Amino acid sequence: MLVDLFAKETGGRKPVVIFAHGFKGFKDWGPWDLVGEAFAEAGFVFVKFNFSHNGISENPLEFTDLEAFGQNNFSKEQTDLGKIIDWVANGNVGIPINEVSRREIFLIGHSRGGGTVLIKAGHDVRMKKLVTWASVADYGRFWSKEAMKTWEADGVTYVKNGRTGQMMPLYWQMYEDFYANPEKLNIPHSAATIQQDLLVIHGDADPVVPLSAAHELKDAQERHQLLEIKGGGHTFGGAHPWTDTALPEGLGEVVQASIDFFKSSTSGAES
Repeated sequence: MLVDLFAKETGGRKPVVIFAHGFKGFKDWGPWDLVGEAFAEAGFVFVKFNFSHNGISENPLEFTDLEAFGQNNFSKEQTDLGKIIDWVANGNVGIPINEVSRREIFLIGHSRGGGTVLIKAGHDVRMKKLVTWASVADYGRFWSKEAMKTWEADGVTYVKNGRTGQMMPLYWQMYEDFYANPEKLNIPHSAATIQQDLLVIHGDADPVVPLSAAHELKDAQERHQLLEIKGGGHTFGGAHPWTDTALPEGLGEVVQASIDFFKSSTSGAES
């Protein structure tokens, strides 16, 4: 897995934020570098990575390994995220050890990545807090009964990448993995039982994942928090490629709210 680190050397320990991209996403998409720089400026180590089967290979900006994309599934993404958390917690981050607070780990997940971090938090207590951006609330709602019949019969279905025009395969094994692990991959259950504090951020004009999904996550526990971004779409104004030197206004609001949420619990002194 390819990994990017953003940090400013200060001589003091900094908490770590791990960012998980979503479906048809990748670590170098749009303004994600600017997001990393913003967290570094705010005193965090920011880690973003490509899931092992997200379809990105030699070219970090294009989907060139569609076979890997088709073989991806939710369990593999749980394993990938666990490896990144291990890498951070074990002190292997590629900056001086005295610059990293390994016991202050936070997670952010965008879109499908929001479900990924919620499930991981339900099985792994090492992260202190988590934030979801435009997160899905239940994997099982992706597929209709009619679509599943065709998918099973053909062994593969295709989703169109609106940006590139590529028809991207999803093999039947993804469905089999999900329904073979109903407890392990249950987003509603994780949202209802996680011990960590959760901030749910969602645009009220999201055309991909409806705002109702955010309310489901927020309502799963009384202490969960919800921030609605007025006029916010699924990427909060971000697009790919992104050539501006500043974050779009909506995404800037999302980033600042996430920073404030994480900072409310950081000590800056843990190893």
